[in-house]
Amino acid sequence: MTVSFDDYERAMWAGKADAYQDNLAVLCAGAAPALLDAAGVTAGMRVLDVGAGSGTVAGLACERDAVVTGVDAEPSMVELAARRVPAAAFQQAVLPDLPFADDAFDVAVANFVLNHVGAPAAVLSGLRRVVRPGGRVAVTIWPQPLPEAQRLWDEIFDAAGVVRPTDLPRLAPEHDFGRTPSGLADLMSAAGLADTGGRTVAWTQHISADAWWNGPAAGIGLKGHLLRRQTPETITRIRAEYDARTAPYRSADGMLALPTAAVLGVGIVP
Repeated sequence: MTVSFDDYERAMWAGKADAYQDNLAVLCAGAAPALLDAAGVTAGMRVLDVGAGSGTVAGLACERDAVVTGVDAEPSMVELAARRVPAAAFQQAVLPDLPFADDAFDVAVANFVLNHVGAPAAVLSGLRRVVRPGGRVAVTIWPQPLPEAQRLWDEIFDAAGVVRPTDLPRLAPEHDFGRTPSGLADLMSAAGLADTGGRTVAWTQHISADAWWNGPAAGIGLKGHLLRRQTPETITRIRAEYDARTAPYRSADGMLALPTAAVLGVGIVP
């Protein structure tokens, strides 16, 4: 049975909210302030946070006194976000379908969501629909080539002799786009947004060495999916390579300082 890209992604995150919060949420949080700045989020604005995860972006928008609604396809994420950010309203929704009226929000944001959907342009069109004319849509994606923090995992797997699976669903070519500032801006333009632009946002992720390992070990993301397919002997090799290759980034207290980056795109609803 062939599994669609979207079904595969949803299955990969099922029940993973707590593990996500301690690992990838820390990484993704680095782009959140720039994302909200690009969207122009200020007090009183009606903000839609799509793919809200554990609520990091929604929480920061609430700190700006915005009126925040968050949606996520994964029920465990919705439950965790609602506990962590009681000032926002969260509900389940599966992209690209959004259960809101046209022009319901002043801005919409999506932090590292387009990487995980089968039809990115359709998602952007959905965001455009629910944002009022003149409002902004702002999104982030992981770039290609990968930044240093994510590239490190590929180096670890390669050094441990891990063979990549060939049976994973891939984005259909007609839905793919350049994972660069210009590629993201062009995608947003094709989705009907105006005055689109993209830029690179860089930061250093600070996370404990154990937490950075524990996310993939719990099956989080593509790295976790790959790690869980390995034999115990291969996992032992991967862990040895992990310890060796993260050592240059690790301080005496076990914290890592990992350089990373994202592509940030913004457009205006005409």
